[in-house]
Amino acid sequence: MSNTIGDVLQTPLCTVDVIIEKDGGIILIRRKNPPPGWAIPGGFVDYGESLEDAVRREAFEETGLEIKLIRQFHTYSDPERDPRHHTVSTIFIATASGEPKAGDDAAEVGIFARDSLPNEIAFDHRKILEDYFNNRY
Repeated sequence: MSNTIGDVLQTPLCTVDVIIEKDGGIILIRRKNPPPGWAIPGGFVDYGESLEDAVRREAFEETGLEIKLIRQFHTYSDPERDPRHHTVSTIFIATASGEPKAGDDAAEVGIFARDSLPNEIAFDHRKILEDYFNNRY
């Protein structure tokens, strides 16, 4: 398998997501843009930006919350995890105070317990959440 198209290097895109623990649940956003569904807050890392800075920025843009990072949880790299591109996403766990409000790419924000997750979850985020609930501690 070649990783070039003509003379252009083709590589996966770097993304971050953050599982924000709040009020006994986790925060998810309902996406404004395709693919539809609920998702863990996150997005693309900008050139020159660290993963930690990117995840703080994305969390604030989508939820209005300033987060306190607890730790890096896991990296997911299945080439089929995002229907738009080949992405590699590093997942963080964080806490936050204040009231979340939807912004940027988020149409809605909600706090969900493990047993009340929405049915329509985008990307591979259901697997990520299962891994989190089974391996968080």
